[in-house]
Amino acid sequence: MRITLLGTGSADGWPNPFCSCASCTAERADGRSRAPSSALLDGCILIDCGPTTPHLPGTAGISLAAVEHVLLTHGHPDHLHPAFLLSRRWTAPTRTLHVWGPAHAIDLCRDWIGPDSCVDLHVIAPGESFDLPTPTGTYDVHVLPAAHASGDGDILATEAVLFDLSAPDGQRLLYATDTGPLPATTFAALTGRFDAVIVDETFGDVHDHGTGHLDLATLPVLLASLRDQGSVTDSTVVVATHLSHHNPPTRELRERLAPLGVRVLDDLGTIDTHRASGRPAGRRLVLGGARSGKSVTAEAMAADGLHVVYIATGGVREGDDEWAERVAQHQGRRPAHWQTIETTDVTAALMSADEASTILVDCLALWLTAQLDDLDAWTRAESGDRAGVQADAAGRIDAFIAALTQCAADVILVSNEVGMGIVPATASGRLFRDLLGVLNTRTAAACDQTILVVAGHPVPLPSRTGVPSHA
Repeated sequence: MRITLLGTGSADGWPNPFCSCASCTAERADGRSRAPSSALLDGCILIDCGPTTPHLPGTAGISLAAVEHVLLTHGHPDHLHPAFLLSRRWTAPTRTLHVWGPAHAIDLCRDWIGPDSCVDLHVIAPGESFDLPTPTGTYDVHVLPAAHASGDGDILATEAVLFDLSAPDGQRLLYATDTGPLPATTFAALTGRFDAVIVDETFGDVHDHGTGHLDLATLPVLLASLRDQGSVTDSTVVVATHLSHHNPPTRELRERLAPLGVRVLDDLGTIDTHRASGRPAGRRLVLGGARSGKSVTAEAMAADGLHVVYIATGGVREGDDEWAERVAQHQGRRPAHWQTIETTDVTAALMSADEASTILVDCLALWLTAQLDDLDAWTRAESGDRAGVQADAAGRIDAFIAALTQCAADVILVSNEVGMGIVPATASGRLFRDLLGVLNTRTAAACDQTILVVAGHPVPLPSRTGVPSHA
């Protein structure tokens, strides 16, 4: 099951556009914005559809054209903006879209459906089960009661539900947003283990909110109960959602939730429940020039991981104050729970990595420098042995690429893009430029995604096939 989070924020998003609190200010400074919560399962099942849900996926090249089922947790406007039905109708659909939700949520959809909309509405209630047929198989859905009502007579909150979904291959998801501590009837229905749990964490350090939501005091209690009954295990991917500015900034929130085994993903982040079943790990390359923001971009990508191993390839340069300042800046940005390894033996580190880890290598340019130092490449290049150095370096690059492709962990690699400037004046400079170009090209070919960072802006590059293994 591949789950894409089309939003991870609360009703007002995070940051709230009209708020200047410390939490909202910090999120803006980090360039982060969260839309109301929604999720896309395997491209064909959409859970909730708020006002931003139809539009945000397009920024990542994601289409909703294959969606056949929409599951609604309740009718609050951040979870249901029924105008999406009109947008779909304008495409002249020929395939029926099935919308499932509590009675009031379904009633809100009726006025948006025309005679040629190809939409079927289904009223559901807690305790019911139903099947979702798709071209790749049938999903099983169990409807569970949420604890969303806050005593103010809001019928839409009273009707809120949670979903227990099983994919055709048996992978299982608990979608539990907009709920406080779970009712006893819900706990009784949660038999067996979940592969993924997406759970409410709206109110952070505000514990007296009196609403049907979770916070940093009640979420740990809920997770402990789920672990005690075996619904959540060490291999379950747990992600916090419906986040608001009542939480500390994302960087701090990640550190506080990590000991609980809870991840905080950004909007459009993905959960792949098959990782535990042997599917290959993800590999991403982040390229950029000096001070382009490539390291900050890679660190933000790695922050989704629970166990992050930061491999620093730069080493220590005695007496170099400027270098010490650069290292200190990098160290100061890393969360306290990350593990740092200072080594130039990246190949060995990749081969020994645990599949539960996220490996961040910063950077390949310094790794290559260390390899060339070890090969006495600079002297050899200036003396005319360029071909010999290239052959020796190619062997080390071969070993690195082999380790990267076999690595069981998620890997994020940072490297410099140095081939766009002037031609170096020395033979050793030209050798380094050329070999780094070879290394970057081969690494990109071995990665699932390559991102070029320009002036602080990450630009995803299109995938390539058929890239030669040697320059």
